[in-house]
Amino acid sequence: MSGILLVLTLVAATVAVALLLMLLARERSSAREAREELSRSLATFGQGMSTQIASVAGLQNQQFESLRGTVGQGLEKIRVENADKLEQMRRTVDEKLHATLEQRLSESFKQVSERLELVHKGLGEMQSLAAGVGDLKKVLSNVKNRGVMGEVQLAALLEQILTPEQYETNVATRPGSRERVEFAIKLPGGRDREGPVWLPLDAKFPTEDYQRLQEAQDAADPVAVEAAAKALEARMRLEAKTIADKYLAPPATTDFGLLYLPFEGLYAEVLRRPGLFEALQRDFRVTVCGPTTLSALLNSLQMGFRTLAIEKRSSEVWQVLGAVKSEFGRFGEVLARTKVQLQTVANSIEAAETRTRQIERKLKDVEALPGAETPRLPDEHDR
Repeated sequence: MSGILLVLTLVAATVAVALLLMLLARERSSAREAREELSRSLATFGQGMSTQIASVAGLQNQQFESLRGTVGQGLEKIRVENADKLEQMRRTVDEKLHATLEQRLSESFKQVSERLELVHKGLGEMQSLAAGVGDLKKVLSNVKNRGVMGEVQLAALLEQILTPEQYETNVATRPGSRERVEFAIKLPGGRDREGPVWLPLDAKFPTEDYQRLQEAQDAADPVAVEAAAKALEARMRLEAKTIADKYLAPPATTDFGLLYLPFEGLYAEVLRRPGLFEALQRDFRVTVCGPTTLSALLNSLQMGFRTLAIEKRSSEVWQVLGAVKSEFGRFGEVLARTKVQLQTVANSIEAAETRTRQIERKLKDVEALPGAETPRLPDEHDR
C-alpha cells in the first residue's frame, strides 16, 4: 500500500514539473530551446521514474514474500490444529463405536441366548406333545376308549348347559328292554302321561372311516376319497339304525333320537355327503349333531324348560292371588264393621263433649277453689 502511495506522489511531482517547464518554455524566447529543455527534463524524469518503479517493485516483492511466509505459517498452523482435532475426533468416534458395538453385540448375544433357550424349551414341549399325541393315538386306536372319550365330552356338555334334574345317564328308554342309552334328556309328559318323555342321546366316534377319508384327501386320490366317503356313510347309517332299534319307543320316548359326533370335522364330513343328513332323519328318525349344534339344541331345550317352569309358577301365583283376593274381601267386611264401631264411639264422645259443655255452663257461676284447698273426690275404692 505504501508503494502505491509513493508512485502516486511521483506522478504528481512529474506533472507539476512538466507544467513548470511549460511555463518556462513560454517565457523563453525560442521554441527550440524550450523543446530541448523539455526533452532533457523528460529524459531526466524518465530515468527517475524507472529508478522509482524499480525501487517500488523491489519493495512490493519483499512485502509479497513476507506476506506469503506469514500466510504459509498460518496455513501450516491451521493444518496442524485440524490434524490434531481430526485425530481427537477419530479417537472419540472409535471409542463410541467400540462401546456401542460391544453393547449391541452383548444385547444380540443375550437375545440369541434367550431365543435358543425358548427354542430348547419349545422342543421339550413338542417332545412332550408328541408323546401325548402318541398316547392319544393309542387311546384312539381302541374302539372302547374312543367311545369313552365321546361319552366324557358329551357328559361335559350336558353338565355345562342342563341341570342334573333335566337328564339321566344309562337309561332304559324302551319299556321292557335291557338296552340302555348313554344319556337321555327328560321332557315333560302330556296330561295323559305321568312320567317324563325321554330324548335318547348317544355318542359315536367312527374314527377309522374318517381317518381313511382324510388320508385319501391328502393323497388327492378321487377313487379312494369316494370309497372312504361311502364307507363313512354306511357306518353312519348303521349307527343311526342301532339307535332307532334300541332306544326309540314313542310315547315313552320322543319320535326321534340324537347321534352325537365329538368332532366338528367329522360332523362336517357327514353334512358334506349329499342327502345323508336328511336320509338319517327320514329313514331312522335320528338327527346328527356336532359339538356346536348340540350346544345350540341344548340351549334351546333349556329355554323351553325355563318357559314351562315359568308357566307352572304362573299358575301357582294365580292360585295365591285368588286366596289373597278372598282374604281381602273378608278384610273389607271386618274393616266396614270396625268403621261402624268407630263411628258409634265417635258419636258417644261427641255426646259426652256436649254434656260436658252443658255442665260447664251450669257451673259457670260456681267459684273454683284454689288447688291446695281442693278436696279429693271419692273414687271407686272409697265406695
